Amino acid sequence: MSKKLYEALNWASSFLKEKQRDENVGELLLRHFTGMSRSRLFAEMREDLQPEVLAQFEEAVRQHEKGVPVQYIIGSEEFYGRSFNVNPAVLIPRPETEELVYGTLKRLDSMFGAEGALDLADVGTGSGAISITLKLEQPRLKVTATDLSDQALATAQENATRLGAEVEFIQGNLLAPFISSGKKLDAVISNPPYIPVADQLTMSEIVTEHEPHMALFAGDDGLDLYRRFMVELPLVLKEKALVGFEIGAGQGEAVSDLLKQTFPGAKVEVVLDINRKDRMVFAEIR
Repeated sequence: MSKKLYEALNWASSFLKEKQRDENVGELLLRHFTGMSRSRLFAEMREDLQPEVLAQFEEAVRQHEKGVPVQYIIGSEEFYGRSFNVNPAVLIPRPETEELVYGTLKRLDSMFGAEGALDLADVGTGSGAISITLKLEQPRLKVTATDLSDQALATAQENATRLGAEVEFIQGNLLAPFISSGKKLDAVISNPPYIPVADQLTMSEIVTEHEPHMALFAGDDGLDLYRRFMVELPLVLKEKALVGFEIGAGQGEAVSDLLKQTFPGAKVEVVLDINRKDRMVFAEIR
């Protein structure tokens, strides 16, 4: 049985609202399955929806109601004005992480000016959102991205190829690939797992049941990976270097203290995100 576009949309909105999910997801999914822009969708609301498209759409709405993130259903998410493929092997890029990229570009510019090529590593790259965006925004960077997960690296490589970014992808644990090769870096950027394990109990199941745990959780206080970085960073950084981390709300002081202890002369700053939560820590080492 066919339905008109507006009937399908009304059903999805009320169904999701009743199930305490975001009712706006109905429109995103309808646009995805019809291939329509927002303006065209609203102009053609009284048109019939093809039965096979209706079936796909209704199935997707039910999947979201069960907690599957809309980005995994659609298969993509916007980041820094570009579309990145995502799947359950990678974390969905968040708007806050765009601020990490912006802050990195700004500091590289002020620290290194117009100096030649700079070697930068993105550690725990996931979908490749950070590494690919940095390379496309600042082509002189020689970007290497690492991840433990084969599947994440395959997704990141696919995104780099599609978006035309020359990034080298290496499988490895944190900075181990650079330590073993003896490569020295001008910058290390990372959005590592930083959520305390106990927080899992209070988080939305849309995140905990579907996004990869190894990209989310890091020990009792969420600081395990930052501690490991403090051991490894001095082995790979050049004398003048930039370190940039995304952090969890409330971790700014702890992570900046770790960096100050490891690099006593560095300029370390905690940067708040648009929601006024501590979200990034940068260390300028000279």
